[in-house]
Amino acid sequence: MMDSRDVIIRPILTEKTTLLAESGKYAFRVHDRANKLDIQKAVEELFRVDVVSVNVARMKGKWRRFGRSRGRRPDWKKAIVTLQAGQSIELFPGT
Repeated sequence: MMDSRDVIIRPILTEKTTLLAESGKYAFRVHDRANKLDIQKAVEELFRVDVVSVNVARMKGKWRRFGRSRGRRPDWKKAIVTLQAGQSIELFPGT
């Protein structure tokens, strides 16, 4: 069993996820071996909110060029967490 701080790596802050946050959905980059239950428990423990559902996606790493050679960024896992109505997560406290 993983610690909650090991499951959630960082929030994903893009224009699309900012619009999702208005409807109570938040996106996180999570540990590759974390499952939906691990993610739900971690979010509930770290942010003190009630999670309704968790959707998980495996993101393939993009190909990149480094001069003449090609390289690939690592694959990663993304979780979109839906909170109970009326709850929110303050990603930037104090702003």
